[in-house]
Amino acid sequence: MARPKLSVCIATYNRAGFVAETLHSILRQLTREVELIVVDGASPDNTREVVTRIAAHYPALHYHREEVNSGVDGDYDKAVGYSEGEYCWLMTDDDLLLPGAVDQVLAALEQRPDLVVVNAEVRSKDLTVKLESPRLNVHSDVTFDSAQSDQFFVLAANYLAFIGGVVIRREVWLGRDRKSYYGSLFVHVGVIFQSPALGSARVIARPLIAIRNGNAMWTPRGFEIWSFKWPDLVWSFDDFSEEAKRSVCVREPWRGLKCLLFHRALGSYSIAEFRKRLAGISRGRTRIAAWLVARCPATLANFAAVVYCGLMKRRSRVALYDVLRSRHAGTATRLAARALGIYLR
Repeated sequence: MARPKLSVCIATYNRAGFVAETLHSILRQLTREVELIVVDGASPDNTREVVTRIAAHYPALHYHREEVNSGVDGDYDKAVGYSEGEYCWLMTDDDLLLPGAVDQVLAALEQRPDLVVVNAEVRSKDLTVKLESPRLNVHSDVTFDSAQSDQFFVLAANYLAFIGGVVIRREVWLGRDRKSYYGSLFVHVGVIFQSPALGSARVIARPLIAIRNGNAMWTPRGFEIWSFKWPDLVWSFDDFSEEAKRSVCVREPWRGLKCLLFHRALGSYSIAEFRKRLAGISRGRTRIAAWLVARCPATLANFAAVVYCGLMKRRSRVALYDVLRSRHAGTATRLAARALGIYLR
């Protein structure tokens, strides 16, 4: 049998309620050139039963259940290792491929790039409300070569925090350092942006994925991830200028009052987080502000966040959705949203 052109690689954990819909959105698009790999990181729910039931009807679906969970980074690395395709699409386990997605990616692979970046749209958790489209702000397909690595980094790095947008040549993945990025939660970003620069990267402008916003398992760790893990990773890449890295994210986001208030509004920043992460490194006014925000009632921070977004960041529908869906969104927040004419329907 000929080697597949493309392997769609999914690492899943505890997604029995979502993974079937994801798999069907992919399977209905498969051709003879495409296989589907699912690595289950020892899910304690009934993911095994859901996936094996589907796999019984689709020979192109290969299910691998691990005895232990290796974390999201390790399990995606394993998925690539199990695959046989020339390219690997690192798809998420709860989002959906839109119609025509596989065919369009296969067409992009005819140019033989090292990387294809697949654009997406962001929807509500139940997929009924479109919050942002496209997620990556490009309106025509574009290719970057190794001499344009800074421009590609600035354009795509933040979007590529979403692993589902990554289609990478398998031999490139396996030939680069992955283990150093285990535990970062963004092993794919480490692979893509480490030295040396990739030979070429193709960006597909049309959204081909529907992202199920608000369903990430790491949401409670949002402050840690976006204030420490993500900036630490971005600023670890030596090949990019400080200006380029600063355009992706500031070095220490936690120093900003808006950052603290937003994470307090979502519930991922608290006095426990202050003591664990900021008490030993913050000084002066920054320390006082961080302590005050940590002590601020989360419902009050949530109210302030929706008012700020409603007045100043009205087009940031994803941020508004996250704030309004937070467990700390009380009656005052909902009344404020209504008064500001915010209806995410």
